[in-house]
Amino acid sequence: MSRRTPALIAAAVLLPLALTACSSSENTDAEPEAAAKSEGFPYTVKNCGVTTTYKAPPKRVVTMNQHVTEIMLELGLKKSLVGTAYLDDKVLSKYAGDYASVPVLAKEYPSYEQVLAANPDFVYGGYGSAFTAGDGRGREAFKKSGIETRLNTESCTKGDQPMDTLYEEIREVGRTFGISDRAEAWIKQAKADNAATAKKLADLKPVSVFVYDSGDKSAFTAGGEGIGNELIERAGGTNVFADLDKPFGDASWENVVDRKPDVIVIYDYGATTVEQKKKRLLDDAALADVPAIKNKRFAVMPLSDAVLGVRVPAAVDKLAAQLHPEAVEAATTP
Repeated sequence: MSRRTPALIAAAVLLPLALTACSSSENTDAEPEAAAKSEGFPYTVKNCGVTTTYKAPPKRVVTMNQHVTEIMLELGLKKSLVGTAYLDDKVLSKYAGDYASVPVLAKEYPSYEQVLAANPDFVYGGYGSAFTAGDGRGREAFKKSGIETRLNTESCTKGDQPMDTLYEEIREVGRTFGISDRAEAWIKQAKADNAATAKKLADLKPVSVFVYDSGDKSAFTAGGEGIGNELIERAGGTNVFADLDKPFGDASWENVVDRKPDVIVIYDYGATTVEQKKKRLLDDAALADVPAIKNKRFAVMPLSDAVLGVRVPAAVDKLAAQLHPEAVEAATTP
C-alpha cells in the first residue's frame, strides 16, 4: 500500500471527482483495502504470546530476516514494504525486482532508531533475535511507539507439525493484510507440491542425515522442532539429531560420529563457502569413519530454504533429488 501524505489526503477531500478519474491500477490497489475493512476487520490474532487486534491492514511494513521478506513478496505485498534488513543469501530471482525497490535499512539488524526512521506501523521479524529487548528492539518497545509486530512462529512453537505451522503462518499473514484469497491459493499449491514429492518417494528407505550449519568446536545443526527437520523427513531422510528439542542447536562431534549419518546437508549462507565447510569436514580425522565422509555424500541447501518461509515446498523437492537422485529422476522422466 503506497503512503498517503497529508497533501494527498487534502486533495482527496477537495477533489473527489478527480479521484474518481484515477487510473485502473490505482483503483485496484485501493479496492482490497476497502473490502478488507468491511469483510475481515477487526481481526484479532495471538502471535508468540502477543495478542493484537487489527482494525485495518498495516500500510507501512519493515521486515527483518529474509524469509519473512520473501513471504511478503510472494503474497504480493511489495507496496506495503518501507524497509527491510538481514539477508542470509540471495533472494530468489522471482523476487529480485521487487526486492530492489525496497529500502535496505541495515545489512544485519537495524537499530530501533533506524526502524523508527522508516515510519512503520508494522514490523515483521523472522527469528526471535529480530526482537531482542537488550538491543532496544523488543516487541513492547515497538508497541509503545504505536507499531504492531509479528514474529515468524517457528521461533515460538513446539511439538506441532512444522509444515502445518507454515500454512498457518501464511494464513495469518494473509488475514492481517486482508488478502486471505492469496494466502489460501498459496497454501493449496504448497499442499499439492508436497503431495507430488511424497509420491516420488513412496516406499523408499530413508537415508540418515546430519545437517552442518556451522561450528568448529561443536556442530551447529538442525534439531527436531523446526521446519528443517520436517523438510528432511519429507525429502526421504532421517535427521540424526531429531532428538534435539529446538529448531537449531549444538551437537558434539563425538555424537556425529556415533550416529553415522549417510549424508551431510550443508547450509549455504554467510561468508564461509560450501567448499570451505566441506574441507573442514573432510579434513577432520575424527570424522573419517562417518559414512557420509567416507563416501563424500553431501547435499547443499541455501539457509533460506530451510526456515519457515515460502521456499519450503520447492526445497523439499530439491533436497529429495539430492538424497535419492535415482528415484527422483526416474519418477520425473516421462
